[in-house]
Amino acid sequence: MEELAINGGPKAVPYDLPVVENASGRFFGDEELALVTEVMKSGQLNYLSGGGKVARFEQEFAAAYGVSHAVATSSGTASIHAAVIALDLDPGSEVIVAPITDMGTIIPILMQQLIPVFADVDPSTYNVDPASVAEKLTDRTKAVIVVHMFGHPCEMGPIAEFCRARDLYLIEDCCQAFLTKYRDQTCGTIGDIGCFSFQQSKHMTTGDGGMVITNNDALGKRTRLAADKGWPRDGEFRDHLFLAPAYHMTEIQAAVGIAQLGKLQSIVDARRANADKMRSLISRVPGVRPPVEHSWATHTYWKYPIAVDIDSFSVGMQHIADALKAEGIQSWAGYTKVPIYQYDILTVPRTFGKSGWPISGTTGRTYTYGPGLCPNAERALREMIVLPWSERYTDQHLADLSSGLAKVFRHYYKG
Repeated sequence: MEELAINGGPKAVPYDLPVVENASGRFFGDEELALVTEVMKSGQLNYLSGGGKVARFEQEFAAAYGVSHAVATSSGTASIHAAVIALDLDPGSEVIVAPITDMGTIIPILMQQLIPVFADVDPSTYNVDPASVAEKLTDRTKAVIVVHMFGHPCEMGPIAEFCRARDLYLIEDCCQAFLTKYRDQTCGTIGDIGCFSFQQSKHMTTGDGGMVITNNDALGKRTRLAADKGWPRDGEFRDHLFLAPAYHMTEIQAAVGIAQLGKLQSIVDARRANADKMRSLISRVPGVRPPVEHSWATHTYWKYPIAVDIDSFSVGMQHIADALKAEGIQSWAGYTKVPIYQYDILTVPRTFGKSGWPISGTTGRTYTYGPGLCPNAERALREMIVLPWSERYTDQHLADLSSGLAKVFRHYYKG
């Protein structure tokens, strides 16, 4: 058996793979450059005084998703925050949410003085389990935020039905899920509001930025206000209709976004094709399971999560991740390591000064977070290796990646 690189052997991938952090792993080209140049030559970089790139990006994104309203924002977190503001919920209201996600999903809930209530996951997809969502319902539940993790859709049918039956708002966090589909419906258009991120690592990028979409006219209007200080900008009198931040996208970001949107389908197609090839290449590696794609799903592969039967290996997950990195394969053990509800921001809690608000003291109820809330999520994160993914991978890249994976996992496999 070939010696592992971590023990002094040769690397399985002795060169730099394409990465989304720079142009090597992105579909960047003359289209982005031409549109950005237009903005720079105009000297109008702000959307209010600019040449209409933000408005054009919003219109084209809405058309791509077949919705009536699209509002550009400064980040994915800002898109979710604007959506939550638009719901106009009272402080202390509960929002059922995913335990495996970026903190950007949770921050908007807390910023609006709402309570995150975590539903457990389906371990095959890492997305919230509809049955657990139903179990978490209380008389204070007002909304549900689902996260389509890694590009695989949540099982939206029962969740949407549950929300409709109980008059709950449903927000879809699609920051990792561009053109992802649940059956024949595109994620982001199934709930009341869909939210997207254009941060550097996402399927399409503007460096940073986000978008909110909806077919609900009232929510569309409120979301636009929520991203613009509650300012209607429709008369001479300067008024602000409700408390809201400024989450403007710039003309430069929008220029890049317009070009990227035109490439999105080809980006997703390339990622899906590469994922199919990788699945075939590693299907015989013992003790691991490539990402699942359910029959009702169209997976779009933001990253490539691999489930590991950790009891079948002689070392822990972090050691395996370190061994893969030594082979030239970037990887993460467990994505967020632990579910969001084990972060200090919730367990201490560290929110508004030392008040603990809104987790403690909200309408006389105190919430406790920590290990044990979502057993499936906790186990899934302990048994997960996440690889980066790129539309720029070639067959040679995939062959070397799979060879390195097989080398490491077979070395430590004990059966």
